[in-house]
Amino acid sequence: MLFTEPLFLFLFLPVLLALYYGLPRRLRNPLLLAASLLFYAFGAGGSTPVLLASILLNYLCGAALARPASGCGRKLVLWLGLAGNLALLGSFKYAGFFVNNLNLVAKAAGLAPFGPPALALPLGVSFFTFMGMSYLFDVYRRQAEPQSRLDNFALYMALFPHLIAGPIVRLPEIARELVGRRVGMDDFAEGVRRFVVGLGKKAIIADTLARAVDPIFAVPTEQLTAGVAWLGIACYTLQIYFDFSGYSDMAVGLARMFGFRFPENFNYPYVAQSVTDFWRRWHITLSTWFRDYVFFPLSVGRWRRRLYLNLLAVFLLCGLWHGAGWGFVIWGLYHGLFLVFERAGLAAWLGRRPAFVRHAYTLLVVMLGWSFFRTASGRRGAEFLAALGGFARGTGAEQHAGMYLNAEVLLALAAGAVGCLPVVPFLRRRYETWNERRAGAAVLLLDSGLRLARSAALGFIFLASAALSAASTYRPFIYFRF
Repeated sequence: MLFTEPLFLFLFLPVLLALYYGLPRRLRNPLLLAASLLFYAFGAGGSTPVLLASILLNYLCGAALARPASGCGRKLVLWLGLAGNLALLGSFKYAGFFVNNLNLVAKAAGLAPFGPPALALPLGVSFFTFMGMSYLFDVYRRQAEPQSRLDNFALYMALFPHLIAGPIVRLPEIARELVGRRVGMDDFAEGVRRFVVGLGKKAIIADTLARAVDPIFAVPTEQLTAGVAWLGIACYTLQIYFDFSGYSDMAVGLARMFGFRFPENFNYPYVAQSVTDFWRRWHITLSTWFRDYVFFPLSVGRWRRRLYLNLLAVFLLCGLWHGAGWGFVIWGLYHGLFLVFERAGLAAWLGRRPAFVRHAYTLLVVMLGWSFFRTASGRRGAEFLAALGGFARGTGAEQHAGMYLNAEVLLALAAGAVGCLPVVPFLRRRYETWNERRAGAAVLLLDSGLRLARSAALGFIFLASAALSAASTYRPFIYFRF
């Protein structure tokens, strides 16, 4: 079930909100858990037992970690729990990738190929597996209290706003809210506003840009031109940001409506002035997960001297987390290499350059890297990258940029270019500074007018998004496949 489809917007969410606020507080958690499992089962179907198995595995391991035991005993439980999570993730997500590559070796050796595993990838498996692993790490380090109630822990793992595509929420961030929470009108209104903004990002900008991105990346290599390739990568750069940050906004807003405060997942990543800075702003909950649970443990003791190898290892895993394909592996190592270069002296050199140079460098590196991410293929990604570099094989007779540019795509590009900049926070700060120096009826009248204008804009975004979602073809969120 998509957050953008009419079934969710006009049936699931309104009914759930009515029941939630109509029931006594003691029944709200069971209601949310039941609704979350229904939400997941509606889209995932046969994958629901995988989610339930993950919940039970991590709950039991967390309970075992809470019992008095020797350091070796607790460490054994931790490793068993992590192994169970990784086995779950690996069998469903990476078994096919492993078999396909093994078959290449078998073919070269003249051996019979192995049959592909018949395992469907469960929705959101990468997200809820990482949440379970973070829970075990935090309980083992005594940074989180183990959950004594299975229903509360299941709600933490399966809460529907974050279940399919994040953000990756850690237990300490919402532990108090699992036990008791209150939602004021301001909190609820902020949740609605955030949800509508995310809905607009997805339905109005990301899905419109997808109409150019999808056919461009399907163009045969021999017909691809540099202009078409650059249009495709520019559209995709904005599409993936507004698609994923839109989902994150909707998840944060939905959680706020029910009294939960999720961590932020994006902070205007396309204004970053280094690749390091980009990863502090892009998919923040994933990058901090790898930092806290992989990079920091690798960077102690004798491993500290292998800092650059640790960075490459972390981003290799980051690429693999996104998908079982060589394109994702290359994309991860590509970003890891630039982080190594920046640690080795490139960041100091960039620091002496003007801000627009730093920004242009970062944006160029990120955009070129999306070639491998979007194609999910090393070969196809390299071919697309070559076209971007001016080595296109197309003549322009079969394909040209004008075939994909229409009024809707141009408007989405313009809106996306402005929306990925911190224009709204800048205007808000300027207005607050101006407002502090003034008082009286004129200020109150202006405030009322601005609130009315904001409400009207949100209403328009909601209606336009709902209409576009109802009229367009099915376009799941990009991160659903991870």
